[in-house]
Amino acid sequence: MNAKPGAMDDATPAAPESITPARTEPAARSPRARRRRALILSVPLVLALAGGAAWLLGGRYVTTDNAYVHQRMISVSPDVSGRITEVLVTENQTVPAGTPLFRLDDSGYRIALDSAEAQLAAARLSVAQLRAAYQTAAAQLDAAEAIKDVQQRELERQQELTARGVGSQASLDDATLANRSAANAVAVAQRQLNAAAAALGGDPEAETDTLPAVRTALSAREAAARDLAHTEIAAQTSGTVSQIESLNIGQFVAAGTGVATLVDGSDSWIEANFKETQLAALTEGQPVTIGIDAYPDADLHGEVESFGSATGSQFSLIPAQNATGNWVKVVQRVPVRIRIDDASATRLRDGMSVHVSVDTGHSRLDNLR
Repeated sequence: MNAKPGAMDDATPAAPESITPARTEPAARSPRARRRRALILSVPLVLALAGGAAWLLGGRYVTTDNAYVHQRMISVSPDVSGRITEVLVTENQTVPAGTPLFRLDDSGYRIALDSAEAQLAAARLSVAQLRAAYQTAAAQLDAAEAIKDVQQRELERQQELTARGVGSQASLDDATLANRSAANAVAVAQRQLNAAAAALGGDPEAETDTLPAVRTALSAREAAARDLAHTEIAAQTSGTVSQIESLNIGQFVAAGTGVATLVDGSDSWIEANFKETQLAALTEGQPVTIGIDAYPDADLHGEVESFGSATGSQFSLIPAQNATGNWVKVVQRVPVRIRIDDASATRLRDGMSVHVSVDTGHSRLDNLR
C-alpha cells in the first residue's frame, strides 16, 4: 500500500509539467507569426508601390538601339569610257576636292579634239567666204541700180523727144527695152544679195562665232575638249577614298559606271528607327544623347531633326503584302534623323551602331496631369 501512493505521487507532478508548455507555446509564437505575416504582405505591397511610382515617374526618355551612323557618300564614276592608265590615290586616303584620282587613255579624245578644231576652222573660213559673196552681191546690186538709173533717164529723154516729134519710135523702143533689162538686173542682184545675207544668218554684220554654222562647230569643239578633260577623274568633294583598290591599270571602264566611293566624314548624322508606338512622345528639336558601340566612354549629343515620310518597310525592295489571309501584325519602325552637335563626330564611320536616348522633357505622370 505504501508503494502505491509513492508511485501515484511520482505520476501526479509529471502531468502538470507536460500540460503547462502546451498551453504557453502558442501564445509565445503568435506575435512572431503576426509580424512574419505582416512582413510577407507588406513586401509585395511596397514593391508594387515602388514599381508604380517608378513607372509613373518614368517615360521621360525614349530609347532605341536600332540606330546607325550615316555619312554622305559620293559615287565616283567617269564621264567618258576608256582604259585606266594611272591610279593616283590609295585606299582610305583622305583627299580635298579637285584631287585627281585616276586617268584614262586620252589618245582617242585628243584626235577627236583635233578634228573638231579643224571643223571649226573650216566653218569660220566658210563664213569668210559668205561675207565675200555678200559684199560681191552688194556691189553688183549697186552697179545694177546705177545702170537702171541711167536707163530710166534715157527712157524719159526718148519719151520727151518722141512727144516733141523729134525722136523716132525705134529709139523709144530701144530705151524702153534697155530700162526693163536694167530693172530685171536690179531684181536679180537684190535676190542674190538676199541669199548671201540669209547664208549669214540674216545679219551680215553679226560676229562670226555667233553664226549657226560656227556655233555648231564651236559646240563640237567644246564637247571634244570636255571629253578630253574628263579623262582625268577628280574628286568632286573632300572625303575619304574607298573601293579604289579594285581599279587596275589597263582595265576598261564605261562612262557612268561607279568605280569608287568618296565618304564625306565631316557630314554625319544618325538614323534611328523608332517603333511607331514611340513617335507620339517625339518632336523635332528634342535633345538626344548618343552612345556609340565603338566608343563606349564617349557619348555624343544632338537633337531630333526630322521624321521619315514612311516606315522603313515601305522602301524595301519587296514591300510586305498585308492583303492576305495569313496576316500577322508587326510593329513598324519609322526612321528619325538626328543631327549630331559634337565636333568629335569626325571619329564616326558610316554604318556604325549606336544607341540613342531622346529627352522628351516630361514623364508619364506629367502626361496624366
